[in-house]
Amino acid sequence: MTREIVVGAAQLGPISRDDTRAEVVERLLTLLRRGAEHGCELVVFPELALTTFFPRWFLDEGDEAGIAGDTTELDSYYETAMPNPVVQPLFDEAKRLKVGFHLGYAELTDPNDPQGDGTQHRYNTAILVDREGEIVGRYRKVHIPGHENHEPWRNFQHLERRYFEESPEGFDVHEAFGGVFGMAICNDRRWPETYRVMGLQGVEMVLIGYNTPLNYAPDPSQNPLQAFHNHLVMQAGAYQNGTWVVGVAKGGIEEGVESLAQTAIIAPSGQVVAQATTIGDELVTARCDLDMCERYKKTLFDFDRYRRPETYSLITNLNPTPGAT
Repeated sequence: MTREIVVGAAQLGPISRDDTRAEVVERLLTLLRRGAEHGCELVVFPELALTTFFPRWFLDEGDEAGIAGDTTELDSYYETAMPNPVVQPLFDEAKRLKVGFHLGYAELTDPNDPQGDGTQHRYNTAILVDREGEIVGRYRKVHIPGHENHEPWRNFQHLERRYFEESPEGFDVHEAFGGVFGMAICNDRRWPETYRVMGLQGVEMVLIGYNTPLNYAPDPSQNPLQAFHNHLVMQAGAYQNGTWVVGVAKGGIEEGVESLAQTAIIAPSGQVVAQATTIGDELVTARCDLDMCERYKKTLFDFDRYRRPETYSLITNLNPTPGAT
């Protein structure tokens, strides 16, 4: 008997700067219910799914070394608890429908949390929620792209490195939905280590939300390749680690910025088995056989048999010598 899960990749269209959380949650509920109608057990939402992509603006007017100015608007884009009263209906509906979900959002931690370190942190975060509406996994983005300081020469900013910290937690996996699941966020999908660390833990499905503008200011020659690169890295990660990959976009033209859609569900073979055809709110579904992973993990990519970690020391050496031979 195979282990199958019907997954819905819930792409979102643009979210405006003045859209309320409640309005966005209604859109998520619509997609969750659509997923239930299609037999989905898990619905995957994008990165920063509750708000507009606010790192495109210089918001805090503080000193260039960090956030020190007026953070009123900036703070309004973060969640201080999850769930919270505005998002609770999504959890309640998931429990009623018996459909789990993955959700990306901006997280502002509580410095008084007894499980914390006494400091307030800003993370780009995703959670995995099971079919009973319970959080079973959390991930904080590791590879933070963009820049830290105001760069007014750009058509729009990409201030993720100003507004989010790099997570020290790394890439965990979680037993859920009858399989082994992992999470990553946007820029993480470009790095082979993202998939490999989870692959070494037996991951069978990696859930990735992203916001990817089609204009890359530091090197515009890459602009026409955004769609190609997007699928290239996820297909390679899936194939080389024998895992399903679900990549979900927030696409369309949001606050004047055109972003890539191309939401896709990718098999352990590296093949795209389902893909969005619009740049707006759209649900893409696929029936995913988790046992398919074993056909790659135990043959061509049998880690125990074929890997040579003793020859990869340069990867794990934190202070490699540039150009050393």
